[in-house]
Amino acid sequence: METESDPGLESDVFARNCTSRPVLQNLAGRWGILALVALREGPYRFSALRRRVDGVSERMLAQTLRALERDGMVHREVLETIPPRVEYTLTELGAEIADQLEALVKLVELNMPRVRAAQDAYDRD
Repeated sequence: METESDPGLESDVFARNCTSRPVLQNLAGRWGILALVALREGPYRFSALRRRVDGVSERMLAQTLRALERDGMVHREVLETIPPRVEYTLTELGAEIADQLEALVKLVELNMPRVRAAQDAYDRD
């Protein structure tokens, strides 16, 4: 288990105090997955990303992007324009993780008929 005092130790997400848990939580939350997968499409300004990730509040998207930036997944760049603009892109690490998350998203989307059938069967019981 990796700790702050010894970052060389192996991470174990199942261990209570493992530092990988909050990172996984940032990624696996509803908005983290959607933001990372959307950013695979290319750079986004905040307002455009918010439109792309339909349903996320401004506050939640800002918190999500800050957490992903802190974890090294997202790069935030202030562009020298008038007015100044902020653009978000994936880092190399973020792109690797977003590729895996996109595969998960596609798998879920492809299997929605099976999911709906299971939900209907469960709800009938």
